[in-house]
Amino acid sequence: MKGVVGGGIAGLAAAYRLQKHGHDVQVFEASDQIGGLAATYQTRGDQIEKFYHHLSATEETIVDLIEELGLGDDLVWPIGKNAYYMEGTVYPLDKPWEIAAYPYMSVYDKFRLTMLTQEIDVRGGVPKFDTYDDLEAFEDVPIKEFLLEHTSRGVYENFFEPLLDAKFGDRKEDVSAAWLLGRIKFRGERDLLRGEPLGYLEGGFGRLLDALVAAVGRENITTNARVEGLGIEDGAVGELTVAVEDGAGTDGPDAAAHAEADGGTTTRTHAVDDVVVAAMPNVLEDLTGYECDIDFQGAVCALVTMEESLTDTYWLNIGHDAPFGALIEHTNYVPPERYGGDRLLYVASYIQDYEEDLWQMDDNEIEALWLDHIEEMFPDWDRDSVSQFRLARNPRAAPIYERGYLDTVVPYDLAEEVADGVYYAGMASRAQYPERSLNGGILAGYECADRIADRKEVVRTE
Repeated sequence: MKGVVGGGIAGLAAAYRLQKHGHDVQVFEASDQIGGLAATYQTRGDQIEKFYHHLSATEETIVDLIEELGLGDDLVWPIGKNAYYMEGTVYPLDKPWEIAAYPYMSVYDKFRLTMLTQEIDVRGGVPKFDTYDDLEAFEDVPIKEFLLEHTSRGVYENFFEPLLDAKFGDRKEDVSAAWLLGRIKFRGERDLLRGEPLGYLEGGFGRLLDALVAAVGRENITTNARVEGLGIEDGAVGELTVAVEDGAGTDGPDAAAHAEADGGTTTRTHAVDDVVVAAMPNVLEDLTGYECDIDFQGAVCALVTMEESLTDTYWLNIGHDAPFGALIEHTNYVPPERYGGDRLLYVASYIQDYEEDLWQMDDNEIEALWLDHIEEMFPDWDRDSVSQFRLARNPRAAPIYERGYLDTVVPYDLAEEVADGVYYAGMASRAQYPERSLNGGILAGYECADRIADRKEVVRTE
């Protein structure tokens, strides 16, 4: 049997792919809900993700999976309108004439910004089209140094710096230029006359999770099941020990007959010949002792249900020191009719240090702080239109893509570092570089499953 630790998108993808290769699989999820960062809320209509999600055109692996699971007809590509809030005004920044009208950068600044987003290097006066092809060449370049050299000071100070402050806070000086270039490539598909098409699954990405669970088989997934240890002997994994809350999940075919009950949980031992750890690296360290040097940032994300719209923009960047990083009005991207007519707004912020005030606040304090600030930004907005404020927190929502990041990623196959048969598909894997995504999670799960299948094929033929 193959064991998968973690029931997020990467773990489900690994299980699905392993079954495609003909293996028996059991997935163990410590919480009571599968999906991880793709978990959902109920609305008056479709489900919606607790943390905002959309797809870019470059994310081919998840698109292929959606089609393979029979959901391809429901994958739509509406335009996600972007804008910048500066000094009380919302400035759209999708179409060329909107960018030209933006008053906080000079014509030269806008030219340099446009050239960078088109991946054209105009330094020296002679355009070069291959400078940014190799991201690894910029791994050790500080992002500020890169932007000042490859664009202009006006572009850095009036466009990128507020975004970097919102994303990385006081860690922004540690971030590599490779991360920024990766985002440009990641989000590079844009209609110059309309804006950027962004993919969304009608009914929410929870439908993808449901389809994966159905494909893997609910009987092969146990929730409220915390993996507490790996049995390693003679350099190879052979057992997996799981503490399951009584009455939760399924037993699975390989649970040891001598399972022991202890205080509302039952400890079970499963015989395995491979284990995929599809969880955060701290889980990998607890199970194997493997230490990962990647720092992660936390996220606090609210979903605000309203009777009226705040703006006509999907993604609103904030150009001042706000207590949140962005306002993402989902129902300016997906029609509100999908949610019973409600307007849905994400308010999001990243945390670099768990001592920060925002991380220490309770939900009511954050609601008051954030809604107060939205009122200040939009005096005509009716706060009484808010009918629900739901808050999700995650202490490790994304890596901090520091300089030299690639030297710290966790290998898919940990045979040399830990033991034969131990694999890693969590967020610290290569697939989540240079930006973490649902697509990266699926790719990481596939990479581990394919390595297991390839190795077993080699063993059979020797």
